[in-house]
Amino acid sequence: MKRKIIYLVNPISGTSKKDGIKKLIEKETAAREIPFEILPTNAAGNYDFVKDKILHNEITDVVIVGGDGTVNQVTQALRYTPVHFGIIPLGSGNGLAYAAGISKKPEAALSIIFSGSARPVDAFLINNMYSCMLSGVGFDAQVAHNFAAKETRGLFTYTQQSILNFFKANPYQFEVEIEGFSFFTDAFAISIANSNQFGNNLTIAPQASLNDGLLDIVIIQKMSKAKIPFALLKQIRGNNKLETLFENFSKKSVIYFQTASLHIKNLKHAPLHIDGEPKIAPEVLNVSVIKDCFQLLQP
Repeated sequence: MKRKIIYLVNPISGTSKKDGIKKLIEKETAAREIPFEILPTNAAGNYDFVKDKILHNEITDVVIVGGDGTVNQVTQALRYTPVHFGIIPLGSGNGLAYAAGISKKPEAALSIIFSGSARPVDAFLINNMYSCMLSGVGFDAQVAHNFAAKETRGLFTYTQQSILNFFKANPYQFEVEIEGFSFFTDAFAISIANSNQFGNNLTIAPQASLNDGLLDIVIIQKMSKAKIPFALLKQIRGNNKLETLFENFSKKSVIYFQTASLHIKNLKHAPLHIDGEPKIAPEVLNVSVIKDCFQLLQP
C-alpha cells in the first residue's frame, strides 16, 4: 500500500519554533513523493477528524510533532486505527521518543519516519487513565503540577521546580499490592514506567522495555534527604537489581521490580501525573498493562 502521512504539529510544545520544522517536513516528504497533510493538534484531545481521514483517505502513518503530552493524547485517541505512529520530539522531556532511540534532531527523527521499522509498544491504564510512558505519584508528580503552572516551559524550568520541590518534599503513605502480596511504605515517590525514563535521557527504570508486557515500578522510600541523591544515582546507573522476592523491603532505600499489574492505595493523597501531565489523584490506583497497544516507527 502506498504510504499517506498525516503530521500532527503541536504549536506550543517545548520551546522550539515550528515554522522550520514544517518546511523540513514539506521538503523531505515531497521529495519522496509521499502524499501528506500537516494539521494542528487538538488541545482537548479530540481526534475524530483524524479518524475520519484515516478511514476514508487510507492514511497509513500519523506522525506526532510535539512532546510527551501530545504523544499520550494522539496514541490514546487513535490506537484502535490501522496506522503506524511516528514521533518528531519537540517537547520538554520526550520520554517515549528517547526510550525508543528516536533522535531529538528533527532531520534524524524524520529519517526514521521514512526508513524505520514499525514495532509494537505497550501502554497501561491507571484506573481509566491512559499512559504510554511513565506516570507516578509523589514528588515527581508535584514537580509536574508546579511545572504545568509556569508560563515558561523547558528543561531549565523543570530543573528549577525539581530543586525547589526537593527541599520541601515529605514522604507519603502508600499500601502497595502485587500478586496477592501487600506492604505499606512511606515513600517520596512511586514511578510506574513503560519507557525507561522521565525524559531528557534521565533513566529511572534501566531495565524497562517498551514491549515486554511488564511495568517497571520504582519506589523511593523514606530516607534522609542527604541520602536521596546517592540512592537515585545508584538507581539511574542501573546498580539496583530487580526484586524477585518481596521481602526485606523496609531495609531498602529504593524498591525496584516488574509486574503486569498492581494496586496502590494513596493513603495521604499524594499528587499524580500521567506521562508528565498533572492529574487529580484517586485514593486507589489500579494499574494494568495494555499489551501491543500501538505500532511505533523506530530505528
